[in-house]
Amino acid sequence: MSEFWTHLDRLVATSEIVVDRPAGSHHPRYPEIVYPLDYGYLTGTSGGDGNEIDVWRGSLPDDRLDAFICTVDLQKRDAEVKLLLGCTQAERDTILAFHSEGDMAATLIRREE
Repeated sequence: MSEFWTHLDRLVATSEIVVDRPAGSHHPRYPEIVYPLDYGYLTGTSGGDGNEIDVWRGSLPDDRLDAFICTVDLQKRDAEVKLLLGCTQAERDTILAFHSEGDMAATLIRREE
């Protein structure tokens, strides 16, 4: 599994992180959805939905990749991976809850130290 994390680290290190939905902002198509943390993507990458790989950015200063979340959305009929950068345990719990409402389900895979 360490090679997997090494590859993810390289992907993050060689990509620009763009935050297009800052904490407290509303989803552009679903205004009732409010982002609890900064949310964005890695430029020049491709995720499961055909767009860039999604990232959540937490409050820790180093942007270390500490976990990822796998989501399934029955309404959109898709599955995706979202990277968590610099997140505390409370922030990881918040992100997991965010992706576990309604027609969505998620699981979080935390990097072991």
